Amino acid sequence: MNPKYRRLFITVIIVLTLGLATKLILMALEDNIVYFYTPNDLLEKFGNTQNIKNKIRIGGLVLESSVKKERDKTVFMITDRKKEVKVVFDGSLPDLFREGQGIVAEGIFKNSNFFASEVLAKHDENYMPPEVADALKKNNVWKGESN
Repeated sequence: MNPKYRRLFITVIIVLTLGLATKLILMALEDNIVYFYTPNDLLEKFGNTQNIKNKIRIGGLVLESSVKKERDKTVFMITDRKKEVKVVFDGSLPDLFREGQGIVAEGIFKNSNFFASEVLAKHDENYMPPEVADALKKNNVWKGESN
């Protein structure tokens, strides 16, 4: 085999190997990637009717007077002051969960409702999850300290 063709053959093998390795890594990570949305982003991107089968996170403020508890199930609205999404959570909420505060919920979006498997609340008065703070700043409703 001529040296020119040998180099070409080796280059092609290396490129194919790197491409295959990249594909395998992305396939392995696909199940572990969790996207973050605000209510406005979620409804603009997917609309009210499209179901999202993968796990996602939604963040915003718990709407005042929207929390309704029935046994272990809690239903509330989360807002970014532009749009609202109904959240259904089956389990016990964090002790710091209350109306008007920033939260992040993880779960699936189905039939225009967000079914949360986990709800994360802020841990003190000054903390806001970075994703929620950025989304509120983008929508010009941020009321915290400016960085």
